[in-house]
Amino acid sequence: MNIAIVGTGYVGLVSGTCFAEMGVHVTCVDVNEEKIKSLQEGKVPIYEPGLDEMVLRNQREGRLKFTTDLTDCLDDVEVVFSAVGTPPDEDGSADLQYVLAVARTFGQNIKKYTVLVTKSTVPVGTAAKVKATIQEELKRRGVDVPFDVASNPEFLKEGAAIKDFMSPDRVVVGVETEKAKELMTKLYRPFLLNNFRVIFTDIPSAEMIKYAANSMLATRISFMNDIANLCELVGADVNMVRKGIGSDSRIGSKFLYPGCGYGGSCFPKDVKALIKTAQKQGYDMQVLQAVEAVNEQQKSVLYRKLEAHFGGKENLRGKTIAMWGLAFKAETDDMREATSLVTIQLLLDAGCTVRVYDPVAMNECRRRLGDVVTYATDMYDAVLGADALLLLTEWKQFRLPSWGVVKAAMKEALVIDGRNIYDPQEMQENGFTYKSIGR
Repeated sequence: MNIAIVGTGYVGLVSGTCFAEMGVHVTCVDVNEEKIKSLQEGKVPIYEPGLDEMVLRNQREGRLKFTTDLTDCLDDVEVVFSAVGTPPDEDGSADLQYVLAVARTFGQNIKKYTVLVTKSTVPVGTAAKVKATIQEELKRRGVDVPFDVASNPEFLKEGAAIKDFMSPDRVVVGVETEKAKELMTKLYRPFLLNNFRVIFTDIPSAEMIKYAANSMLATRISFMNDIANLCELVGADVNMVRKGIGSDSRIGSKFLYPGCGYGGSCFPKDVKALIKTAQKQGYDMQVLQAVEAVNEQQKSVLYRKLEAHFGGKENLRGKTIAMWGLAFKAETDDMREATSLVTIQLLLDAGCTVRVYDPVAMNECRRRLGDVVTYATDMYDAVLGADALLLLTEWKQFRLPSWGVVKAAMKEALVIDGRNIYDPQEMQENGFTYKSIGR
């Protein structure tokens, strides 16, 4: 089976590579000539465990190709996936210009029945706009070529995207016709051998499922951060509270870990977009507005703890602050909406010198911020002469550091743990002043 995927960002590249791994012949398309040239040379522009090897293997075996022009392969494919970006507009709504540009190219060039599947996260109603755009282009050409549109939202977790694609909880496909359903069933048949579910729905429901899923997960995180902040005020331990409520089968234990706020390419954007979608319908998403507000506040929680420890912002001037972790989560170099960006800015505004280290996100930080921070060579170099250490990302290599080395290198033995990965009693025994979230 031959398919094309437009967009070689996180979703497009992972999806295309995984389809190729299952025997599908995939052409990945992107207008960025430099990116396509790099991919043709086997250079993967994003960090995702296992992706480099999989890209190279499927290129070598002829199942994965890269091009800058969709028309190069359109005559040969049965399905085209649109996995282009949907960045938030200034008002928080999803920007659909790239999605509709793919629809226009599709409508201008198809010669036989083909399905255009939206893989990008898009607001409810987008498929109708895509369909109208294609019909407009066909009318302009004066032809009547049959086609279908479909929605197949992705549910990939950065850092575990290959596993999520190959062994997902579920695959959601929104279709309008039996013909489109049959074609999508054929495409996903190799995955059905692993006994996971393909859930077919109408298209608006498929579009809503993605936003609702991400918004629910974001809600759980913000709820637990709110509970954690209250635990500190009343003397409770949020870890005990988390275990207590997570043991209730109606609640479950996932996404109940408090921290210093969520970030990344999905949760912040999707929560904003769903709020905006509701506003356009005259409806107020009060819960999600609170979720967003709590998260924005939580991104400054480590700085507030630091400021409180030193007795005010004025006492932070001239301090050296070490930061472990820059990516919004472990196993990725993604810094979109990362708490580290907020924390760094607050520290710089207070007159601090900031020393940072992250196993994979250093180049991304340098690209975003330049040289306003000091880039350490490793986690121990980061704490040299530091008045405090802030832990922002729960990379595995940060979990069992040599505390004797850390303490000897620091000016003051203060650790503020934004992910609750250290044991308070152990930190005290090692001679540290230790602060965490909700404990």
